Amino acid sequence: MTDYTVIDSADGLAEASALLRAGAGPVAVDVERASGFRYSQRAYLVQVYRRGAGVFLFDPPPIGDFSELQRALDDVEWVLHAASQDLPSLRELRLEPPSLFDTELAARLLGHARVGLGAVVEDTLGITLAKAHSASDWSTRPLPQSWLEYAALDVVHLVDVRDALAAELDEQGKVELARQEFHAVLARQPKPPRDDPWRRLSGLHTVRGRRALAVARALWTAREDYAREQDVAPGRLLPDRSIVAAVRADPASKQELAANKEFHGRASRTQLDRWWHAMQAGRADENLPPERVPSDTLPPPRAWADRNPEADARLKAARPVVEARAEELGMPTENLLTPELLRRVAWSPPAEPSAAALGAALASLGARPWQVDETAQRIADAFVASVQPADEASETDS
Repeated sequence: MTDYTVIDSADGLAEASALLRAGAGPVAVDVERASGFRYSQRAYLVQVYRRGAGVFLFDPPPIGDFSELQRALDDVEWVLHAASQDLPSLRELRLEPPSLFDTELAARLLGHARVGLGAVVEDTLGITLAKAHSASDWSTRPLPQSWLEYAALDVVHLVDVRDALAAELDEQGKVELARQEFHAVLARQPKPPRDDPWRRLSGLHTVRGRRALAVARALWTAREDYAREQDVAPGRLLPDRSIVAAVRADPASKQELAANKEFHGRASRTQLDRWWHAMQAGRADENLPPERVPSDTLPPPRAWADRNPEADARLKAARPVVEARAEELGMPTENLLTPELLRRVAWSPPAEPSAAALGAALASLGARPWQVDETAQRIADAFVASVQPADEASETDS
């Protein structure tokens, strides 16, 4: 049984903040959301642990203002696991780490085979954590005691895990590259909203014609508005496949829509008027969406040989070189350099195939200095080697 204190008031927050301020060392932080249940990604529980202070479980809705907690922790390192998942929810509460240690990312950089929280705790401390409530609806009130116990366990060991991983980073000479990665996680800006988020409907590729796409857009928008109003995950109200099924069936009446067995979901019948009105609005919309929209997405590598043979040769020459270096460093290839960055520079390389030029190109795409140091020269050499056979062949012919 882990000792913890549940905080659900401003006065309780002030008392807990004072205790946490007086604690020692880094502070472990975790967030529980209601993903898949609620529309928002807001935090429904914030767990905090610091040595000398204890474990506190903060209930955000009744607390509201977390500025006192931020002030108490604005000069210490925060320890999170997979921080990029929790930072948006923390920032919604105006909680911002001044510095970060990400135990999941550290485990990746160290080459751990398993990087989930439970696995990392077990590998570093020999302690087994139950993950029974990781996918629960944390907007539930009151929260069951077993859930609170689970939440407390998510942070009570995290500082010890941080210390164990920090020692491994030091042993492997990876302290600086980890520092750069942690800083990059903190500095990363959120992606701008998509121009046409409705195009992410699963199965939309089976819908043909601009008018049908307009109907899909109208149904998606109606679902989004209702989900936001009810604070319910959109897919729980009306699954993507139901929207696509309705568009493809093209019912002639509301009754025909209701009779479609593929049109289902919690709100498929209770909000039937809403969905039918959306379909009619989409059919009458004069602003028809294009079937295809411009994109800077690169073609899949399997198509490169036909569309850009030189880029295909560059990618095929550089990929194994980067993979080999990642293996030497004992980390996943995507942590050394993401496949997307390598594809970008292979498709549109700098005019001069030098390490400096490649490094500048990688940096402009978001590569960290350590990644540039480890890969730029190797990629430049691979790009040069990718054209050698053709050059040698032309010399032989002459």
